[in-house]
Amino acid sequence: MFSASGNKGFQITFANGNKISVQWGPMNYCEPTHPQGRNAAHDEPMKNDFWKAETVEVAAWDKDSNWHNFEHDQVIGWQTPEQVLEFMNFVANNKLNISSPDDFDGQWGHAEDEGDNDVSLNLENFASMRGFVTPPNGKSWPDN
Repeated sequence: MFSASGNKGFQITFANGNKISVQWGPMNYCEPTHPQGRNAAHDEPMKNDFWKAETVEVAAWDKDSNWHNFEHDQVIGWQTPEQVLEFMNFVANNKLNISSPDDFDGQWGHAEDEGDNDVSLNLENFASMRGFVTPPNGKSWPDN
């Protein structure tokens, strides 16, 4: 099943019961091409024939409305078309991770049960796990 939302996104429900949401409105973690970008009024997409974005925010939940958990959140922003396609395939063909957000590894948040991994926390590692290729400001990452 397909559904649209406010001229700024869509949802798809797959045969396995999982649903994906892809959003690119002013209130989402994305990069709209509108001159006001994310600072536009929340209803601005409905005032335009087309509302476009370079990147989007995605989320997913299962047939019981349990949200998929990413590293530290239930949405992941600034996704490219290729990343959206990859996540859509994941949602359509896998059980979602509905465990605690503190028990993750990997880009799509697969549960980790192999003990502690000593991963140095830095902005670049954190951001790459959230789907950023470059910082949202388009500049370089600060040194730790």
